[in-house]
Amino acid sequence: MKAVVLRSFGGSEQLLLENVPDPEPAFGEIVLKVATVSINRSFDLSVRKGTYSRGAVLPLVLGADPSGTVCAIGKGVTVFKAGDRVAVMSTIACGQCQECRHGAAASCGFSRTIGVHRWGGYAEYVAVPASNAALIPEALSFDHATVIARHGAAAYNFLIDRGKLRAGETALVFGASGALGGFAVQVAKLSGATVVAVAGADRRAAFARQLGADATINYRAGDLVEQVMALTNGRGADLVFESSGDPDIWPLALRCVAQAGRLVSCGAHGGGNVQLDIKRLYVGRLQIIGAAGVNVSDLDRALAAGARGDIHATIDRVYPLECAAEAQDYVERERPLGKVLIAPGRVFETVQQQRPSP
Repeated sequence: MKAVVLRSFGGSEQLLLENVPDPEPAFGEIVLKVATVSINRSFDLSVRKGTYSRGAVLPLVLGADPSGTVCAIGKGVTVFKAGDRVAVMSTIACGQCQECRHGAAASCGFSRTIGVHRWGGYAEYVAVPASNAALIPEALSFDHATVIARHGAAAYNFLIDRGKLRAGETALVFGASGALGGFAVQVAKLSGATVVAVAGADRRAAFARQLGADATINYRAGDLVEQVMALTNGRGADLVFESSGDPDIWPLALRCVAQAGRLVSCGAHGGGNVQLDIKRLYVGRLQIIGAAGVNVSDLDRALAAGARGDIHATIDRVYPLECAAEAQDYVERERPLGKVLIAPGRVFETVQQQRPSP
């Protein structure tokens, strides 16, 4: 098969299209004929550069979130058959730690990631654990299922399961024009919350408004905390969703949390350390919730919501497999509104669509 192989860390020129052996399913695995896989800045670009915090073993095929058609089934697999359309959860839990044994695989501290610690979806075929796959509803295309399974599932888990967001509360979503933040806006709105979206440019704030935000803030256009307090009658937000881990933004996010509110911190690619006001944490009865990893049930929930039209993916463009380096360069250079996909066997497409189509 053809695959884009990373053999040395560095620039996009290190992404080499090669002929490699077709994967064979191990026990409990399935092999997919890849339809689409998305480019994720926090995984693909940092892994390629050698800066990803949890390391990677070369040679490697990137691509954390492939979707495709089941074409081979390993021993022990009973829930899928050849021809099934599936999306894939990127995180592979260890299955042995206390969290895994108690049904909390999303909190596994020994997990591995597809496209980081084992070969991923920048290829014509990929082998994945069957336990990481979810059936795609007929109403969803592979393109939309790929994005929804990756970011929609996380938004449901982080906001609803971990953050306990309730109807009538106010949710403040940072990075609201990004893939995860955009789904957070949609899921928070569906939950009945008032949604305030934070972005770093007017066009990105306007995009978040299109996704359903009730109000938007350009944090570069004035004092962020003052703007939040003005919109919430001086109270702050019941739940603050912060997905960058930026050491300049994170302390501001904490200052925006209302009395007895929650800060869901679900990203660390911004890096760095921050100072924490312990007195504010104590007196304010605040909760800081670290959220990473999802369950297959989150994929099922998000894909079903996508099929109903409750949430939708925004896709900017699609590149063929042989243009993976060009696609990564575009993502890094332009930071587009919408996901960029790699699709083996297809031609380049400029999509810029938000509504799912079968």
